[in-house]
Amino acid sequence: MFDAVPGALVASPALSTLAVEEEEGERSLNIRYLLVAEPSPGLLPRLLQPLAKRDLTPDRLRAGREGERMRVELSVCLPEGMVHLVEGNLRSVVGVLRLEVEHGRVARAA
Repeated sequence: MFDAVPGALVASPALSTLAVEEEEGERSLNIRYLLVAEPSPGLLPRLLQPLAKRDLTPDRLRAGREGERMRVELSVCLPEGMVHLVEGNLRSVVGVLRLEVEHGRVARAA
């Protein structure tokens, strides 16, 4: 079950003090992907693969089974241009039934 309030800003503790700025035209965004999927043994590795192939590590990963469904929350800080690419990859994972994307604070790339 998600413990965060829908619509709340997602903030990484390491990035919370960074100013909202653009650096070389590429902003980093704190993004939260909220998924509902069919449970299967390989679901979580398949969901992490779009991040791993871009050399990204999630700031938060929460998963739990709720009856016949799994709820998964992936929070990650990533360049603005990758948000929709990762979203498309997650939507194409076998078993994903629903995906919501929440944008958080804009952070300057370190």
